[in-house]
Amino acid sequence: MSASEPDTRGTPVVPAWVAVMAVGLLTGLQPLSTDMYLPALPEMQRALSLTSPQVQWTLSVLILAFGIGQLVWGPVADRVGRQPVLRWGLGLYALASAAATFAPDLSVVLLARIAQGATLSAAVVCGRAMIRDLYPPEEGAKVMTKGMGLLGVLALLGPIIGAIAATLGGWRATMALLWLFSSLILLFIWRKLPETLPAHRRQPPQSWLKLVSQWWQISKHPTFRAHTLLTSSTYGGLYVYLALSAFAFIDVLQTSRTVYGVFMASLSLAYLGGTFLCRRALHRIGLIRTIRIGGWLSLSGGLGIALVAGAQFFLGWRVHPAALLPGMWLYAIGHGIHQPCGQTGVVAAFPKQAGAASALSGFLLASTAFAIAAVLSWWTSLPGWAGTLYPMTLGIGLGGVCTAWVALRRVQRDGLPRRSA
Repeated sequence: MSASEPDTRGTPVVPAWVAVMAVGLLTGLQPLSTDMYLPALPEMQRALSLTSPQVQWTLSVLILAFGIGQLVWGPVADRVGRQPVLRWGLGLYALASAAATFAPDLSVVLLARIAQGATLSAAVVCGRAMIRDLYPPEEGAKVMTKGMGLLGVLALLGPIIGAIAATLGGWRATMALLWLFSSLILLFIWRKLPETLPAHRRQPPQSWLKLVSQWWQISKHPTFRAHTLLTSSTYGGLYVYLALSAFAFIDVLQTSRTVYGVFMASLSLAYLGGTFLCRRALHRIGLIRTIRIGGWLSLSGGLGIALVAGAQFFLGWRVHPAALLPGMWLYAIGHGIHQPCGQTGVVAAFPKQAGAASALSGFLLASTAFAIAAVLSWWTSLPGWAGTLYPMTLGIGLGGVCTAWVALRRVQRDGLPRRSA
């Protein structure tokens, strides 16, 4: 049996709809954690008397904790199975969301967000790894795209629900909704999803030194590197939008929270379109050529947004909020291709170490986002840049260029394990 073929002995038969629902809900909790409260960021800034960079840290600390948490939960899930990790992770996430709801100041908000990120990682790493438990790489990519479709629906509804909740109940209402949603996801996982990792495929206990050695070996695999670069670069451009768009649209371009929520929802709809396109393309042209299409979309979207900013800077054009949307739609469609394909690709060569591979990839993605957050915090405070669209538009443009380079070069060369290719 090759390294790219899963050992199916003892693997439970999981109904397709349960697998799709599980991966969609588990990975969908991540965009809910980031997107739902975005319309409330300006209100949070005023309510807690914060600066814009301080508010942005409520997003960046969650992302960093999310990445570090995966390094812990991934090996644990490979050792004890997916179900115990999911139950503990989702239960603790619900408690952290309750703490964020009643936080009296920024320090408590940050601690609660760190706890949310650390426990959110358990849900996401198991959601990715369970697909590798059940399916070979290309079939897993097809199931992942269906799950990403559900994720897209959650991402579509999240900003709209968040905008309504923020308007009616302030920023605390958005955290209360995360408390509710995580509890419902826990109930579904507990009742419907069986353990997907058979006992004979679990990893023996390992010291941290051996784990580091294992991660080092995983990191040297060209397929892992290609897909990790892909997911990190496409999310990097998206993170710029997540961190800055609320201030750009609401404060700079003077749109309402509801209109901003609708704009966010339209990007989620474009992302859904990307997952649908990905699913169709996988059937017809395979994984690698599908990612090539995504690479051109990422490049077109990123450069389109940068050109809008260039028109304002060089020609003095007044930017209408809707002018930024076509480029973001293209970028979001490309993201809808890259995420399911990339998340499947990072574990494709590691059927017995899917949790560790997924965890390492997630950590590197989160570290990239945290580094971007630090740059944005500095960039948006510079004279001449603060209170402008340029950090957001140029940052997304750079993300599109980097994603295209990875998709059109690295993934084309190393996107499938050698034996699978």
